Amino acid sequence: MSVLHVIGGGLAGSEAAWQAAQAGVDVVLHEMRPVRKTDAHQTDGLAELVCSNSFRSDDHEHNAVGLLHEEMRRAGSLIMKCADAHALPAGGALAVDREGFSQAVSEAIEGHAKITIAREEIAGLPPAEWDNVIVATGPLTSPALASAIQTLTGEDSLAFFDAIAPIVHYDSIDMDIVWAQSRYDKPGPAGTGADYLNCPMNEVQYNAFIDALLDAPLHEFKDWEIVPYFDGCLPIEVMAERGRETLRHGPMKPVGLTNPRDPDNRPYAVVQLRQDNALGTLWNMVGFQTKMRYGIQTEVFRMIPGLENAQFARLGGLHRNTFLNSPKVLGPDLRLKADPRLRFAGQITGVEGYVESAAMGLISGRFAAAEAKGGKAGIPPATTAFGALIRHITGGHLEAESYSGARSFQPMNVNFGLFPEITLQKPEGTKRWRGPEKAKAKKKAITSRALADLEDWLKSA
Repeated sequence: MSVLHVIGGGLAGSEAAWQAAQAGVDVVLHEMRPVRKTDAHQTDGLAELVCSNSFRSDDHEHNAVGLLHEEMRRAGSLIMKCADAHALPAGGALAVDREGFSQAVSEAIEGHAKITIAREEIAGLPPAEWDNVIVATGPLTSPALASAIQTLTGEDSLAFFDAIAPIVHYDSIDMDIVWAQSRYDKPGPAGTGADYLNCPMNEVQYNAFIDALLDAPLHEFKDWEIVPYFDGCLPIEVMAERGRETLRHGPMKPVGLTNPRDPDNRPYAVVQLRQDNALGTLWNMVGFQTKMRYGIQTEVFRMIPGLENAQFARLGGLHRNTFLNSPKVLGPDLRLKADPRLRFAGQITGVEGYVESAAMGLISGRFAAAEAKGGKAGIPPATTAFGALIRHITGGHLEAESYSGARSFQPMNVNFGLFPEITLQKPEGTKRWRGPEKAKAKKKAITSRALADLEDWLKSA
């Protein structure tokens, strides 16, 4: 049985090492701290939380991240076990004592008979004799390793910052206002000529929107997080600062589009949304990367006609990160196509959030353990939170040219838009669903299906 090498002692790496060791595989966990420090970490503890201490909602019946919590618990997650043991009062959320949590993870890993911790930096690709490796180095991957990965996978396969536009749930878009049309009706290589959703603005609406952008409070970057702006990836508020008409001649230009509800009058400006996943449940706001604070983004973007009641799967942002173009370079088993001895886990795969990162560690650890023992683990069903995340990062995302001309894959939190649709049955004697009741019932149906399918997968693993 081969030894598994896990590079990175964050949440994903710690979870991967634990899962493999629990399956009976010998693991070497390589963590470069304290030999080489990062700009974000304060300690040399495993699974240190460098930002918030919240794991977000713990409601596994009506919230996608809460469902992911529950799936991880049922799969024997070390991260969830330690989080539960060090939980703090936080309403419906799971928040943790960050020092107690990290210490608990460290003690569990250090005390496991199957795990050896090596405090060293892996500068470059792992040695050729390591035939079973998980890379879980996170958003602050060391420059030497990042450069080696980029050389192996290609120049366009690794990003060093996020220029993120918001993503909207399709069923929250007002299709009585919005219409489907590609600019100049061009179908493109995989389109029909009606591939974008268009939100029209008149002059008054446009000017009010520009005023809101210019007045909005902005995210303040830490020194180590500052990234350069590229002219093709400018935040929308930076474009607005360059002149009130700049956005009308950029991502909000109205040319080549005809509103079928008012064909004789061209809109003053148009916000376009592009399909973001194969299911058609998520739509990306084209060219709307932003550094506005999260709290104001929803308010400002709901000024856009057709998005008055928009629900966001992801808000916009711009910050330093390191992540793979996973749909291009990873297979569904999280292996690197260019070097199959390497698997990836955590934020570097293109997931966002503590729990999502740990979940990818959990899955990659199980995959690697099965391989070390001469077998092969099945991929979790797409109906589960595990499977929905894997599908998004390795194939569910639709690659499309962004406004800037750059590749369009960006990191994502788990959300219900990543799950396959489900057909609801109305309760007997009910004439029709009420809006909130239907939404709640739909979420419950998705989570119930997920946990049932998870149990089947765990039994077969």
